Amino acid sequence: MRNGETIQAFQKAKRGVEYAGIFSEMSTQDQASRYRNLAIIAHVDHGKTTLVDQLLRAGGTYRENQQVQERAMDSMDLEREKGITIKAKNTSIRWNGYTINIVDTPGHADFGAEVERVMKMVDGVILVVDAYEGPQAQTHFVLRKALEEGLLPIVVINKIDRPNADPLKVRDEVLELLLELDATQEQFDAPFLYGSAKDGYFMENLEGDPPVDCSPLLFSIVKRIPPPKDADSEAPFRMLISNIDWDDYVGRVAIGRISSGSVRKGDSLYLLRRDGARVPGKVTRLFEYSGLQTNDSAVGEAGNIIGLSGFEDADIGETLALGADAEPLPFVNIDPPTVQMEISINDGPLGGRDGKNVTSRVIRDRLMREMRTNISIKVEDTDSAGVFLVSARGTMQVSILVEQMRREDYEVLVSRPRVILHGEGEKREEPFETLFCEVPDEHANGIVRILGNRRGVLESMESKGSGRTLICAVIPTRGLIGFEFELVNLTSGRGIFSHMFREYAPWAGEITTRRSGTLVSMENGIARPYALQAMEERGTLFVSPGDEVYEGMIVGETPKPVDIPVNPTREKHLTNHRSATKNESIQLTPPRIFTPERAIEYIEPDELVEITPHFIRLRKRIMDATERKRAGFQQNAD
Repeated sequence: MRNGETIQAFQKAKRGVEYAGIFSEMSTQDQASRYRNLAIIAHVDHGKTTLVDQLLRAGGTYRENQQVQERAMDSMDLEREKGITIKAKNTSIRWNGYTINIVDTPGHADFGAEVERVMKMVDGVILVVDAYEGPQAQTHFVLRKALEEGLLPIVVINKIDRPNADPLKVRDEVLELLLELDATQEQFDAPFLYGSAKDGYFMENLEGDPPVDCSPLLFSIVKRIPPPKDADSEAPFRMLISNIDWDDYVGRVAIGRISSGSVRKGDSLYLLRRDGARVPGKVTRLFEYSGLQTNDSAVGEAGNIIGLSGFEDADIGETLALGADAEPLPFVNIDPPTVQMEISINDGPLGGRDGKNVTSRVIRDRLMREMRTNISIKVEDTDSAGVFLVSARGTMQVSILVEQMRREDYEVLVSRPRVILHGEGEKREEPFETLFCEVPDEHANGIVRILGNRRGVLESMESKGSGRTLICAVIPTRGLIGFEFELVNLTSGRGIFSHMFREYAPWAGEITTRRSGTLVSMENGIARPYALQAMEERGTLFVSPGDEVYEGMIVGETPKPVDIPVNPTREKHLTNHRSATKNESIQLTPPRIFTPERAIEYIEPDELVEITPHFIRLRKRIMDATERKRAGFQQNAD
């Protein structure tokens, strides 16, 4: 046996003796006591999903030496493309006789409701914190929600192998955060583990034995996370619905933790709706989550997280119970939306030519379906036919929804986001955010100027070493619209930021977030190289030769803060001196390409984004130039 294998064998034997008492008690435990339900929470990109990968591997989900895809829990195409988790997902592992149910949650602030709604489904959390970055905006948010629900945390200081990592300093910062959030003594006494989720090892102290695997973390889960509270197997069945899934064979699947009793396929239950209604139904199928699979189950027991079908109208936050007279289980309070956008039918000249789902009825059905599974989104009808008002936590949340819709062959128009105000007149209040921004030292003053222009108020600025500065500021939510792209341009992509909702406070005044004007087409037709070459002298192009354009379509940007009418379809008149072959020498700069999120934050209130399965176009609300002038549409920064 090689020396490294000898060390590993010795350490495993040592841990086996140390924790043997845990497993010797199992013979006296009931089944509910062998469940551990926990959520993985953290700021975006601190390593939650990678940590779940390692727990799945430790739980035997993968064969020895099996090649697996990284971030296996990020199953949505958009999650893998963007490198973020969007939807909370369930899985479980079996380890030494225990069933450990794990919920992987998003880290981006816009998807905070995905974190909030699972807090009633678990009994503890693993808080993952980057060993270099330390606690960030979303770290505050998710930990506050967990502590408010009385959940016990385990803290994992991840990425200790990262350059300039300082795990001990980060440990102190986490302890300060626990004090700041009024953690109880039991919550404050959280165990800390250090390691690298990417390399698959964790240890209880930095001066101990060399790290080997995930065993220390698994032992901490079994020791620290309590069994499901109030899981009475003898009481009548009750389960709070914390998530909704879809199965192609049985339809809507309600997911939650069984608070009491048990359930089998064919049982008659009642859906206790939030409006007080009691809807009878029958369980058609039961599901358990194991590794990356969803398996049929014969029985669901108290304390376990399961899915069941048979209730097509089931919604998140409602209760399933054995009797119609049962008391509904309480649901966690969800922070309200802060921004609104209009989503409407595509009524432009090119509408209906690219997508299949283009009518107001199908668009409305799709938005209502989203609202039923995403509790932080609200959809309302408006007085205008085919126009729907969508309220959300942030611009990214709506842009993700719109991107999903375009991949489902929808065509829509989307407006610029505006904040949701409280009060009127002098008492008008708007939402504010706490902003954390880390940039290279040489760009710190430039970022402070940008924040000042966006009505931000600097709270602190400190050097993090290694040429980086951390800036903390309070800024209106309006001021964050489009901020990311100014940050990227100023720092050449080296700046990062995060934010969290702070409070509603008095209106901060007007904000100008776009200081440039646009080139607006005044003709319908095909964009020509000759015309685009002349337009390029005035600014940046958004279209290429051969693209279809129409009157009122925004085809470029100009540095002057005015809209300039242009004719991108104009062709060169051919003479003996101007031959058609001269077009071949025209060299144009590639046009600016927009994503849905970038386009939505770029436009002004008098503009819209046309999003179809294959095209993203920017246009004026009123496409006719004469009518626009007559209407006198006033641009503002709201």
